[in-house]
Amino acid sequence: MTAEPGTSLLRARWLLPIIAPPIDGGWIEIADGRIATLGRGSPPAPCRDLGDVALLPGLVNAHTHLELSWLAGRIPPAEGLVDWIRALMAARRSGPQGGDAERGRAIRDAVADLEAAGTVLVGDVTNTLESVPALRESALAGVIFHELLGFRESDPAGRVDRAWSSSEPVPRFESSVVAHAPYSVSPALFTAIARRRRSTAPLSVHLAESAAEIEFLQTGTGPFRDLLEELDVWSEDWTPPGCDPAEYLDRLEYLQPGTIVVHGGHLTDDALDRLRDRGGALVTCPRSNTWVGAGLPRIAHAYAEGVRVAIGTDSLASVPTLSVFDELAELRRIAPDLAAAKLLESATRVGAQVLGFGNEYGTLSPGKRAALVAVDTPPGVTDVEEYLVSGVAAAAIRRVI
Repeated sequence: MTAEPGTSLLRARWLLPIIAPPIDGGWIEIADGRIATLGRGSPPAPCRDLGDVALLPGLVNAHTHLELSWLAGRIPPAEGLVDWIRALMAARRSGPQGGDAERGRAIRDAVADLEAAGTVLVGDVTNTLESVPALRESALAGVIFHELLGFRESDPAGRVDRAWSSSEPVPRFESSVVAHAPYSVSPALFTAIARRRRSTAPLSVHLAESAAEIEFLQTGTGPFRDLLEELDVWSEDWTPPGCDPAEYLDRLEYLQPGTIVVHGGHLTDDALDRLRDRGGALVTCPRSNTWVGAGLPRIAHAYAEGVRVAIGTDSLASVPTLSVFDELAELRRIAPDLAAAKLLESATRVGAQVLGFGNEYGTLSPGKRAALVAVDTPPGVTDVEEYLVSGVAAAAIRRVI
């Protein structure tokens, strides 16, 4: 028997379907760029043997900021989020010595690093749309989140209209106009964005990232109030809602089915329940949380409350790499009791669902795109899932198709 024209057979030491346990000694058939079938043991026709590798669906980086890539190594770790934000703003105002060319080159390099680290889907957050050309030229798919800030916004509806008008179609990508955070976006702007949402792409928001944000929403005081006054964007009309961040978004119509809450490290169990019940999702970026002084996320609580959890890296301004494998290793460190299979599901299937690509990516299933990643596995590995979440070297990762 031989493979049909237009098809290929691959054999690997391990297959990770994600929706089923790993297959020890498996094969997968690809037809016209999609998965046709997979099985265990001897393949039904001559095949390409990949050797001692784990073959899994390409990873999903559900939250990053590619336009900040030129800031790699320039913003030191901080003791608190507001201090880190001040440093970031100062650096962005100064700009790189090489100007637009340096920023563009850094974005292209970051996109290449994403692909080399096994990422096939990305949720890129941008204020400037500078990352669009590099994403257009890449093999990646995902969502471009055009993020708005405006705590004292005089024309919220007009601002949202202009943002949508500036969004240009990018092959393989959906677009979404979204809000930055409760301390940087007015209630009216939140609601205007929510009401103009396009159903094909999710909303996104940085939420409950730090204790200072909780204080700000409860009392209207603290480091974020000081920062807004320092920037001369404080609004005397703003009244602290006196509630947790999830309830605040709910009141503003922003917490909708599919809304992505990023960071969420200071959400209480009740707030996590609200996020789950409204059909939202959490994207955790634990390495960044540590870097900016926001504190470790309550990741085990989020899983325990039944919240959909995906994984992001944030930007090179707050992490040394954009590798989801590196993020998985950090999650394993801070949540040692979580099942490795659950973490891998967050990095693949759940991430694809959260970005709106669950029908195309995220599992080794018939009909899905054959966006596959191979990871070298040393002899003697018996728990391949645990191996993959415990620190994978960049040199061990490669795209297969």
